[in-house]
Amino acid sequence: MANEIITNSSNSENTYNSIRHSIITAQQKVYTAVNSAMVLAYWEIGEQIYKACGDNDRSEYGKNLIKYLSDKLTIEFGKGFSETNLRNMRKFYLCFSIQQTLSAELSWSHYQKLMRIDDRVRREFYTEECIKSGWSVRQLDRQINSFFYERLLSSQNKESVSSEIEQLEPKPEYEKIIRDPYVLEFLDLNPNPNFYEKDLEQALINHLQKFLLELGRGFSFVARQKHITFDGEHFYIDLVFYNYILKCFVLIDLKVGKLTHQDLGQMQMYVNYYTRELMNEGDNPPIGIVLCADKSDSVVKYTLSEENTQIFASKYKLYLPTEEEFKKELNLDDYEKLN
Repeated sequence: MANEIITNSSNSENTYNSIRHSIITAQQKVYTAVNSAMVLAYWEIGEQIYKACGDNDRSEYGKNLIKYLSDKLTIEFGKGFSETNLRNMRKFYLCFSIQQTLSAELSWSHYQKLMRIDDRVRREFYTEECIKSGWSVRQLDRQINSFFYERLLSSQNKESVSSEIEQLEPKPEYEKIIRDPYVLEFLDLNPNPNFYEKDLEQALINHLQKFLLELGRGFSFVARQKHITFDGEHFYIDLVFYNYILKCFVLIDLKVGKLTHQDLGQMQMYVNYYTRELMNEGDNPPIGIVLCADKSDSVVKYTLSEENTQIFASKYKLYLPTEEEFKKELNLDDYEKLN
């Protein structure tokens, strides 16, 4: 009887692994097909934009054309066609001007990294190596940032230099199509915020969102896991509100663990982005709040733009939750209340 149970358990595991392999293989085929279609479409869009506005897309006509296209395309096809993205597509065409050289092995995320290499020889080298070695996007990024090209040229043991990436940045077993922000934008699908959060962070963010809206101090919900992209790098702001009393955006990022200067620097980047790109006429500068929680004691740190006036700072203290209120809401010893 015991042997039968062991045999059945072994068969069940084998069956599971076989089914899992079929699903992963199918996902990879779909992912490859979508990325190939996306890469080709973006190349063609870049070609058409270049032919329409010529070498200078920053001229008055070029800027107006790209804005016109972005506005129209965004209404019909979603947010993947911002002015920045359209300029990237134009740059893509300029960097890889021969359509036949595009590789089905490389995703749009790969090409975003490759486009950042200004030198044509280095860009072609990384493109060929990426295809030949089957680098993931993270592996390609690491190789570029660690000057793999220069190290390989100067090394006496080229095989060792080439193989070290598998130890330093192992390739993921597979990439889930639904987690690729570019694919989601291309297909005009809404990302599931749960994909980018751990269970504890998810529960805390759920609670904070409810807490701020119930506080009754002028908060209006804007976005959750707000996605912004710089040079192919993806960032997600946990919560974005607009406070109609303070007349400003309020950006909140939650860090479960010790606060670092990188966390503050990242929030400052978010604040700068909202200041330069998303502020409306009459708005006050955005407020960035980094909430840091740990099991012993919740730590709350604020990063405020230097442009805030004393009057605005006074309003800020009046209408935003106090440090004590945030600490109470982030008390992980009472985590049960979040469930």
